[in-house]
Amino acid sequence: MRAWKFGNDIDTDAIIPGRFLTIYDPAELAKHAFEGTRDEFAKGARAGDVVVGGTNFGCGSSREHAPLALLGAGIRVVIAASFARIFYRNAVNTGLLPLVCAGVDEIRDGDAVSVDVAGGFITVNGKQFAVEPVPGFLRTIVEAGGLVAYAKDLERVETCSTE
Repeated sequence: MRAWKFGNDIDTDAIIPGRFLTIYDPAELAKHAFEGTRDEFAKGARAGDVVVGGTNFGCGSSREHAPLALLGAGIRVVIAASFARIFYRNAVNTGLLPLVCAGVDEIRDGDAVSVDVAGGFITVNGKQFAVEPVPGFLRTIVEAGGLVAYAKDLERVETCSTE
């Protein structure tokens, strides 16, 4: 995974500008991710890349479009020193995994990053950095593809168990 490094206080308007909030398709949103902030991201991001932020990543408005734009770009993990609370929940609810890591200052743009959620660490340039544990139920929601997919799966399980 290649790191796309950002700084502190990256707000949701930087991730996806407000003028694109009429779009709901993640692939279409991805074409405008970080537009006006880091224009090369939309064309350069690849499946498996990670976004790395500093403190307060995803601050600003509560738009779900921000994590959807990242998902549409192939990003499945965002690593930051801290997240705005609403972005963290929107990320989980849409199927994007937010990881809190105190070692983000050690990560440089373009670094190769590997993530071991079960082990509780990331590896960058041969060095391991601990990540805060993600509660199991939140990981289950992310692994299901988000809250809607998780709920649909629960409905299927409940329907099958009552038949």
